[in-house]
Amino acid sequence: MNIDNKNNQTDDQQEINKFSEMASEWWDPNGKFAPLHKFNPVRQEYLVDKIKNHFSILSNGSYPFKKLTLLDVGCGGGLISEPMTRLGAKVTGIDASEKNINVAKFHAEQMNLKINYLCTTPEKLNEQFDVILCLEIIEHVADVDLFIKSCAKLLKKNGIIFFATLNRTAKSFLFAIVGAEYILNWLPKGTHDWNKFLKPHEIISNASKYQLEFKETVGFKFNIFLREWQKSKDTDVNYAVSFRKN
Repeated sequence: MNIDNKNNQTDDQQEINKFSEMASEWWDPNGKFAPLHKFNPVRQEYLVDKIKNHFSILSNGSYPFKKLTLLDVGCGGGLISEPMTRLGAKVTGIDASEKNINVAKFHAEQMNLKINYLCTTPEKLNEQFDVILCLEIIEHVADVDLFIKSCAKLLKKNGIIFFATLNRTAKSFLFAIVGAEYILNWLPKGTHDWNKFLKPHEIISNASKYQLEFKETVGFKFNIFLREWQKSKDTDVNYAVSFRKN
């Protein structure tokens, strides 16, 4: 699923403007990014476990990722960049919004964390990384194929890359658009465009063209009784797909 992109770039200015307007609220657990704050624990736990397994990291010490370089694409205010840095990874966070990057830099300085934040997009980078995280970003880009190609180019051989996004299903329209944006008001109206959601096989098909070997797909769902996010076999709404670089 690609959008015609004559500029050969992945950033979508309308999407950048949308998230720039909310930049000051990235670190407010009760603000417009509250759903991400609730989602982060289970997402982070899953990523840490899979990264450890992929690189056969046995250490449960303070800095298990100290030998890894990690790129956080669409890092926003740094909600994932910071915990990965605390685990010892050498983190670079990139975002097309300068306001997001400024918020991320300021918060990292307050936390005394050294993170290389850059206002850029993956097609403009040349460095390679052991781990690449593309979390809740691919559904906001202008050209999906170019985005995956650009990220694949930045991944070291035998590295691991994750794409986390929303599935394009009737269920996701009901829960992620109607429910989250219009009924529960978890997200500002217009945060997502259902037509830009991606089915897992669409990402897998694109990734296979760029030396990315499929590893697994996992779903995430919100347990309304426990009021918490959980890992799930259900990929109809939120899911993540991972690949190894050949």
